[in-house]
Amino acid sequence: QLQLVESGGGSVHPGGSLRLSCAVSGSNYESDAIAWFRQVPGKERVGLTCHSASGAISNYGDAVNGRFTISRDNARDTIYLDITSLKLEDTAVYYCAARLLVCSLNGRDYDTWGQGTQVTVSS
Repeated sequence: QLQLVESGGGSVHPGGSLRLSCAVSGSNYESDAIAWFRQVPGKERVGLTCHSASGAISNYGDAVNGRFTISRDNARDTIYLDITSLKLEDTAVYYCAARLLVCSLNGRDYDTWGQGTQVTVSS
């Protein structure tokens, strides 16, 4: 069975950068698309960026402007999310998720989710 574990969150100042990691284990995960989402308490979970099994990348929101960058290192069984120029509104729980082959804008299309990692941006 596929398992995802996020790490790398923490407390940072505005303007800083973070690299979040999603460790993947299980058979045939190379055939899955991996996406990053985030959720603020009281708000809906929103997609940030996604890396398909073929290497295609889909970006949403600020990721279009390069503040969120996804990368995939199959040799280390890890997917990364690099965040730059952190803002107060980036405070959220960040999740990685997996589904077969291609990316989707709908979180309900993803079969496997990690536990999430907290990112807190404060002055």
